[in-house]
Formats: sequence, structure tokens, C-alpha cells
Amino acid sequence: MVLSTMLSEMLSRVATEFTYARGKPFKNSAFGNFVRKEIAEEAKKRLIFLPFEMTVKASVGNGNWAAVPWLAFFDPLITTTATRGYYIVYLINPQSEKIFLSLNQGTTAVDEEFGVKTGRDVLRRRARDIALRVSDFSRHFDDGPIDLGSDATLPSGYVAGHAFGREYDARNINTKDFNSDLEKMLFAYEALIDRGGTSPTDAMIEEAGNQGIEETRRYVLSKRIERAPSVRRQVLAKRGTVCEGCGLNPKTDYVFSGRPDQTPLDVHHSKPLQGLAEGETRRYEIPRDFLVLCPNCHRMIHKQDDPSDLSQLKKRIRFKYMRDIGVGSF
Repeated sequence: MVLSTMLSEMLSRVATEFTYARGKPFKNSAFGNFVRKEIAEEAKKRLIFLPFEMTVKASVGNGNWAAVPWLAFFDPLITTTATRGYYIVYLINPQSEKIFLSLNQGTTAVDEEFGVKTGRDVLRRRARDIALRVSDFSRHFDDGPIDLGSDATLPSGYVAGHAFGREYDARNINTKDFNSDLEKMLFAYEALIDRGGTSPTDAMIEEAGNQGIEETRRYVLSKRIERAPSVRRQVLAKRGTVCEGCGLNPKTDYVFSGRPDQTPLDVHHSKPLQGLAEGETRRYEIPRDFLVLCPNCHRMIHKQDDPSDLSQLKKRIRFKYMRDIGVGSF
């Protein structure tokens, strides 16, 4: 547990030294580099002992000192930036020297759609919904508001987007509790993703075709996996850009000349939906758990009892074999 002890000590240093550091030039700041690089690397080491694959980032500002420094954990299925989606973040109030562990939300997309004032109300409502969706986890944390000591746009967004978490006094952190809280929060984050995130239940059920809630959650998670940019890019790079069902090749059949990740083919998560159990430590393996399919084949394979059975799909694609043997004008 030495790694976790170091992380808590590093965050304590940020909380107690940030006000002084902010009085110095931002460019080439040794303190800024300490936060962005050393703290982020230490947080990544923390994940070595846990079954999560996440992106970790830390910030003291972009071009200028921020009002609130932070350290965040992002699941790439949801987001890789603090401006969108939802994520785990340590937020620091340098005035009170308090550190807040928070399950929080990005504000940019919400503000763009609703405006800042109404957007804050939307974030607060979603924060309550998040806490309810993972109530078996959120009950172990505090659900009261957080105080970041600033009314600036970004800090006020963090305050509105806060679902639940824990407050620490930077000068008196119980390391054991700190370690335990982070681990519980990571599992809460993954449970939230497994259960549909911030998507309304009725919208998920409609998308999944009016299935039961557990099947609906698995379906939505599977679609989220397929749509994740990082997953799509890796699958296409490893499996190629030809439909594995009918053989459609965008380069030759449509004279497509764009980047591989822009090809008009779908990435299909072929792992059976019933095999996706909540809390599973590894939701997918690239490229084994995926197929590359054209939109038509993708729709058809989802109509099969087994959405991973490529051979069954191929047997049903009669026009392909008619074309291959020269029957008709294909």
C-alpha cells in the first residue's frame, strides 16, 4: 500500500502549497510539472493493483493557473477529458486546504445545450440520478455539497456536477480510509457504466427493444463498447476494413479513400450479451471479442440468437455466394 500512501501525500502537498505556487509564473513551473506528471504517474501505479483500465490526468490549469487543481480517472468508454461525460476526480480547495474525492460530470456539452444557468440545474439533477442508480455504492459516501472556494465557471460546474464523494483535510488524512475510499469509488464508477450511466431508463429500454432491465443494461453497454472511438480504432487496425460477413470492401466497392477509422463499416461487439456480468473486470478483449461488419450485416447478426456466430450469418447471406459464382448481375 506504499503507492497509495504516496498519492495521498502528494495531493496533500498540492492542497497546502498551491496558493504559494500560484504566485509564481505558470510557464515552466516545477510545481505544475510535479502535478501533471508525477502525481498522474503515481495515480496510474495505484491502478496496477485493481482491475481497471483507465486514463489518468492531473491539472493545475491550461496556460494559466486554475482556481481548482485536480486529478481525474477516466474510463475511455465514457470520456478522456474532464469537460465531458462522467468520471472520478480529486478536486482541491487551496484556500481551505480541503481535498474532495468526487464522482463528477463534465460541463461543456451541458452548457452548450442548455446554457450555463440552466445547465447547472441539469447537472444537479443528473448528479442525484447518478447517486440513485448506484445507491448500493453511494450510501458509503457523503452526498452533501462540496465547497471549492470559487464562483468561477469551472469550479461552479464541479460543484453542480458532484454526485457523491468524500472530503479530506490535507493536513490530517487517514491513509487507510483514503485508500479504501478510492477503491470503492472506482467500483462505483464501473457499476455506473454497467448500469447505463446517465441515460434515462426508458430511453435505454426503447433502444434495447423493450427487454428486461438486466438485458437492457448489457445491450447498452455492448453498444457503448462498439461506439467508443478508442475501441473502434484498435479493432479496425487489427481486423482490417473489409466486412467479415458479406465481404464488402469500401475501398474497392465504394472507392473509399479515407482513414481506416473513418471507413463506413461497423465494429460489432460479438461477445454474447448474456456473458456480460456487472462488475466483470475485463469487458472485452481486442481483437478477439469483435467483428468488422457492414451496417446491413451488423443489423442481421443482432437478429440471431447468438450474435457471435459469424458462420450462421454467412450462411444467410445468399447474394454474396450468388455473386461469387456469377449468378445474376452483381
